[in-house]
Amino acid sequence: MDLSRYIRDVSDFPKPGILFKDITPLLADPAAFEAAVIQLADHYAAADVGAIAAAEARGFLFAAPVALRLRKPLVPLRKPGKLPYHTHSLKYDLEYGQTELHMHTDGVAPGTKVLMIDDVLATGGTMAAGCRLVERAGGVVVGCAFLIELGFLNGRAKLAGHDVFSLLMY
Repeated sequence: MDLSRYIRDVSDFPKPGILFKDITPLLADPAAFEAAVIQLADHYAAADVGAIAAAEARGFLFAAPVALRLRKPLVPLRKPGKLPYHTHSLKYDLEYGQTELHMHTDGVAPGTKVLMIDDVLATGGTMAAGCRLVERAGGVVVGCAFLIELGFLNGRAKLAGHDVFSLLMY
């Protein structure tokens, strides 16, 4: 299935000059959504993966069904104040400020091999922060998987040393 048919270009969103890759048409088509999940899961089916982790919110859309398909635990990486138990945290810089990710302290046991998933690889900042958070907790990142990669933003550079897999490249 050609998943690119389900990605809509939206000009000038969220601000003028940006061409946004909208994944909602893919999410609205069960066959396309399922195909994306299957392709992501199948790419890592033979890998030694102990858990799936994803940052909110759109990463959850792909990580949860991949975790079910691979029969692995899902570890949510969330904004401050969103997780009810004790957390590890990591502050990181974005293009226009700073933000933070949290993960439950029991989310990843030391030595757990973790597959990181998100919808889009753009500049790589959020995924790099997620990898650092998992690694600080003692996890080992075995891959970073994406539905879409915006290659012209060179987000892979921030993920150097990690396996990166994307279904679609723009």
